[in-house]
Amino acid sequence: MEKAEVECCDVTCVHEDMIQKVKKLLPEEELIKELADFYKVFGDATRVKILCVLLESEMCVCDLAELLEMTQSAISHQLRVLKQMKLVKNRREGKTVYYSLADGHIQNIISQGMEHIQE
Repeated sequence: MEKAEVECCDVTCVHEDMIQKVKKLLPEEELIKELADFYKVFGDATRVKILCVLLESEMCVCDLAELLEMTQSAISHQLRVLKQMKLVKNRREGKTVYYSLADGHIQNIISQGMEHIQE
């Protein structure tokens, strides 16, 4: 990855009118924290793999563990995190629990992220 150089102003000039305008439009601090926590979930490769798998097909924990060559316990732990953040949902069919993406937003987030890194 290329190291980007950051350009800075040559003089200090605060544009108070623009600052006040933008300050009024910023989301509340709690909402910003929730958004940051949401994106932290994507900071783990295993969770991203699980989301990519579920993008293709609904699956049970057993199948996810087999496909990703991990223990069911490890998969369950990651699914718990994903479920808490409302990224996945589950349904029970007899003794089997199937997981899928919570909604279309998740598919868009993953797709846009992939597009961005492949540019």
